[in-house]
Amino acid sequence: MAKYLLLKHYRGAPAAVNDVPMDHWTPQEVTAHIQYMGDFAARLEANGEFVDGQALAPDGLWVRYDGEGRPPVTDGPFAETKDLIAGWMIIDVESEARAVELAGELSAAPGAGGKPIHEWLEVRPFLAAPPTITE
Repeated sequence: MAKYLLLKHYRGAPAAVNDVPMDHWTPQEVTAHIQYMGDFAARLEANGEFVDGQALAPDGLWVRYDGEGRPPVTDGPFAETKDLIAGWMIIDVESEARAVELAGELSAAPGAGGKPIHEWLEVRPFLAAPPTITE
């Protein structure tokens, strides 16, 4: 089994086919989208492929260690993940092909007008532990 991160982007990826921003959807369209995502996760959980997933709020800050005292906090001018990443899902699957298959299915979540979004999802494998060498 290998873990993959499926990233949903606000922007930065190629435009989706149904590219209407969620803040322009009706409450029913938002509910249908969330239901699709929940049903998808539940199905993967039932077959052991779901690890975790969350939608992200648009709020966020940059924080770093800066020696003693309060760490500096800024809201820019960098390209921030709050502007880029809408949510994520971690899956644990047998192969990259299965990760791609599931990402394609997740891309079909409904959006405006109840039609599939056909959004692009980023599929990123987790780094595996390096092999242990014994002599």
